[in-house]
Amino acid sequence: MASKQGMSRRRFVGALGAIGIGGAGLGMYHGGSPANLFASSDSDEPADEATASSHDHDSNDDSSDDEVDWEEMDRSHEEGVLSFPAETEGKGLQPLEYEMDGDVKVFEITCEKGEWEVEPGRIVEAWTYNGMVPGPEIRVTEGDKLRIHVHNEMNESTAIHWHGLKLDNSQDGVPFITQPPIRPGESFTYEFIAKNVGPHMYHSHYNAAEQTSYGQVGSLIIEPKDPSSRPAFDKEYTILLNDWRLGYTINGKGFPATEPLTAKLGERVLIRYMNAGTMHHPMHLHGLVQEVISKDGYLLSSPYYCDNLDLAPGDRKEVIVEATELGAWAFHCHVLTHAEGPHGMFGMVTLMIVEE
Repeated sequence: MASKQGMSRRRFVGALGAIGIGGAGLGMYHGGSPANLFASSDSDEPADEATASSHDHDSNDDSSDDEVDWEEMDRSHEEGVLSFPAETEGKGLQPLEYEMDGDVKVFEITCEKGEWEVEPGRIVEAWTYNGMVPGPEIRVTEGDKLRIHVHNEMNESTAIHWHGLKLDNSQDGVPFITQPPIRPGESFTYEFIAKNVGPHMYHSHYNAAEQTSYGQVGSLIIEPKDPSSRPAFDKEYTILLNDWRLGYTINGKGFPATEPLTAKLGERVLIRYMNAGTMHHPMHLHGLVQEVISKDGYLLSSPYYCDNLDLAPGDRKEVIVEATELGAWAFHCHVLTHAEGPHGMFGMVTLMIVEE
């Protein structure tokens, strides 16, 4: 979870203990999304049958099937929860540093392939920006001048589209329409002014379904010159959703390797949602209310309240959550095949934890 604060597994276990949750499965992980959730890279859909088969039991022993099934399912569900947040290598959306050239902020992005651990022990090939999935977070202020050097170290061409930004046509990042592709071994420089405030994305626009779903997407936050022009908040998180090639992920990880959102009682939490995937993902927050304040960076004239917020592919939405109720609250995509199965929770699941 891209945030200025996080929660260790020890703190999480303590929070569960404080609200009466514990179990013998502490520290173990056999659940989560199995390595064969997406059985073939040539398939457009999750391999549900392959997933289920890894949790089937021998049907020859009729006398014990039902008992073994529910006991093993309980254990698998519990172990997944009690291993949260599970440690994995790599973390996406890390701040992208810049250098100043006069009054211009200069950034460097390298497109490269590499390994990425989505869940404990599930290491996949990813297409990365600066070696991470999602790519680094670019955070600037309204009116800043940006120069972004993009270097292609892959074996196919690419380009970067600045999703939602107001900029000159020549900088839009669509090969053969606004620019030539960035071929293997080549570089390209984008230059523009950060004009429209809000949460934005940058992502590949060459072989985009493949490159983006393999991980080539990042967040670009344009903060207002005048912070008072936006609703006030105490802390913030970015939730970038993706699907297909790497599985159902929140910020490049699947449960239980996702990170929780934490807040103190009474705090106002800003959540910036971004959907880089190919599917709708309605994000459901248990026990708390989401006040939707913006769509694609534009403040709503009439904010509205919900607990289940649909995010279409390409959407960016901002919500304020007031931490009014203590506890560990489930927070997940409500397309349940993206979040939970016989083996327990996986994929697009995290928790929001409200502490005193």
